[in-house]
Amino acid sequence: MIFGIFAGVASADDPPAQGLRIATFNTELSRKGPGLLLRDILRGQAQVQAVVAVIAEMQPDIVLLQDFDFDHGRQALTAFADLLRAQGVDYPFVFALRPNSGRPTGLDLDGDGRLGHARDAQGYGQFSGQGGMALLSRYPVEEEGVRDFSPLLWAELPGAEGATRPEVLPDAFREVQRLSAVAHWLVPVATPKGRVNLLAFHASPPVFDGPEDRNGYRNADELRLWLALLAGQLGPVPDGPVVLLGDANNDPTLGEGQKPPLLALLRHPELQDPLAAKGPTVNWVQTGPMRVDYVLPSRDVTVIAAGISDADPAASRHRLVWVDIKPP
Repeated sequence: MIFGIFAGVASADDPPAQGLRIATFNTELSRKGPGLLLRDILRGQAQVQAVVAVIAEMQPDIVLLQDFDFDHGRQALTAFADLLRAQGVDYPFVFALRPNSGRPTGLDLDGDGRLGHARDAQGYGQFSGQGGMALLSRYPVEEEGVRDFSPLLWAELPGAEGATRPEVLPDAFREVQRLSAVAHWLVPVATPKGRVNLLAFHASPPVFDGPEDRNGYRNADELRLWLALLAGQLGPVPDGPVVLLGDANNDPTLGEGQKPPLLALLRHPELQDPLAAKGPTVNWVQTGPMRVDYVLPSRDVTVIAAGISDADPAASRHRLVWVDIKPP
């Protein structure tokens, strides 16, 4: 079942001459308790305003936000869209699904003898919905075509390597543990240039574990989910152009993440990587600059331009990553 949140009124505005700008941005706006993000948005807190300024400057037609807390009433997302509208960037269509982050499992997944802690959730989270995803769009989301892969069990993914290792996925957890740490969505958007299928996600960081490399295997298998979809192993392949976008929490050469699944996506014969030479997308104190945020259009679209926003530590350690495309 899909628990989606949609709002908006169709716009008859002509598409921009430069094409369709699609972006992803890990906002790092997640807060430590439910309702706190809405509070900070309504107060015009400094980080919130800085994130708004980045989006307003880059003016994407569609932007996927990571690390944005989910609430069932879409109050935070609506209030955030209101701030953007006040800056001249109108997103009449907003979309959100409940993420796996903070979703209780009822199990002691981290083995500390206690239940209900952040590491016992389907994805790390101190409350249900912490660090979720959200989509802002100038154009309508085709609700009937949305596919949410977040409920997929880790053990159900074709070719999942982590699921074959008992030290990574014990038998006691196989019937409960989902693959997505946050979310994986297929979201069709009806743009004036035709339907575009967004493959949106936020993968688990491949660190904060032990020698079993559980998070490393989970991150790798979250990337394999898209390989399985494009191979037709998770139902029908999307009809029409696709754009894979989100935070992979993995760099092609640096860091601890397993590289083969990421490189398979970056070199996939049906995808193109127009941002390959654009530099890092995040700067973490522990690692330095890395590339972890991606926008990969299918090869049946024309890429007009691509880029990365300037770094603004007041907003996020991540940069907004965008691609201008012209669908066929």
